[in-house]
Amino acid sequence: MSEFGMLLQKAGYSVTEAAKHLDYSEGHIYRWIRGDERPRDSVTKLLELEIKGLCNADSSTDFTFVDLFAGIGGLRKAMEGVGGRCVYTSEWDKYAQQTYLANFPDNRPIAGDIREEIASTIPSHDVLVAGFPCQPFSIAGVSKKNAMGRAHGFDDETQGTLFFDVLRVLKHHRPAAFLLENVKNLKSHDKGKTFEVMQRKLREELGYTLHTQVIDAAHFVPQHRQRIAMVGFRDAAAFSFEDLVIPERGLKRMRDILHPEDGTEKPESHYTIGKNAVVSDKYTLSDKLWGYLQGYAAKHKAAGNGFGFGLVDGDSISRTLSARYYKDGSEILVSQGKAKNPRRLTPRECARLMGYEDSLKIPVSDTQAYKQFGNSVAVPVFAEVARVMRPHILSAVGELSAMISHNN
Repeated sequence: MSEFGMLLQKAGYSVTEAAKHLDYSEGHIYRWIRGDERPRDSVTKLLELEIKGLCNADSSTDFTFVDLFAGIGGLRKAMEGVGGRCVYTSEWDKYAQQTYLANFPDNRPIAGDIREEIASTIPSHDVLVAGFPCQPFSIAGVSKKNAMGRAHGFDDETQGTLFFDVLRVLKHHRPAAFLLENVKNLKSHDKGKTFEVMQRKLREELGYTLHTQVIDAAHFVPQHRQRIAMVGFRDAAAFSFEDLVIPERGLKRMRDILHPEDGTEKPESHYTIGKNAVVSDKYTLSDKLWGYLQGYAAKHKAAGNGFGFGLVDGDSISRTLSARYYKDGSEILVSQGKAKNPRRLTPRECARLMGYEDSLKIPVSDTQAYKQFGNSVAVPVFAEVARVMRPHILSAVGELSAMISHNN
């Protein structure tokens, strides 16, 4: 990358934004990035001053990142916690956008469907983070092309999947590092073929080192939630998941996230009411629904299946909170004693279960909130991953800054 390209990356401008800001055509910008032409000194000085201003404005900002498939910003919180500055966000769900904007008011406008975004319009960045949904890859389709003698390259095995969009952004911008998140079963999906394709694309075709680890959130929050973290570095780095500080599993229990209902917290919205902030009766299951869930569980138990509801109390670690929680809440029902039907968690309790602080604003309906928290990452898990990534990111960014200083 040319000196100008490195300056543009540090300033956080996309090609389109740079062309508009500097009053030159995008063609000029691309030629300067490639090093085919050299920009005027006044252009270089302007970018250098802006970079200096950014550093002075927020000394805690040490690197830039983009937040793809952002949801409500769980991975952003992890990266901001270790000195990152978000320069671009993509999230297609309008309700998730509402929650994201309510909690990150300084964010630029959120881009919608990443499939419709051109990679060159995304600002350059040091780190890419993405909690991308897993879709199956058409391995058979590639085999068919081979049989027909048709070539297939970078795009073919993943085209049409959302992982493809992660790849094309990585390929265009070549950030120093990435952090990807997905379900534990990604490794075993389609007998391991899906993960095999992912690894080959990231390692062999893009040249990144790749580290993977399945982590159970129950070490950080009172919820059994296994997710895979995928960390990659463009250049050699001594990153290791062995450097994670993993608390003992079970130190956090449901009592740590449930409303105390004793007046020690203020009532909030319609979640809790009265001077003691007791949970609203709207979260208690109706006799009909509770009867149905008990019958359903008994039926499957008799058949030797493990399906059924998950009943918790203050001493429990819950099952995995899912995006379908809004339907009946069956995976995590809070016991209210034998005299009363169990209840669902409130959205605030779901936020706590995912590791969000109570300062998180929840501007959407309960239904949308349940979906959002069920789809979210457990923030403390990825905050710890980001902590271990930080020195290696800074090393890569520092080398880039040194190159710029040397060229100047």
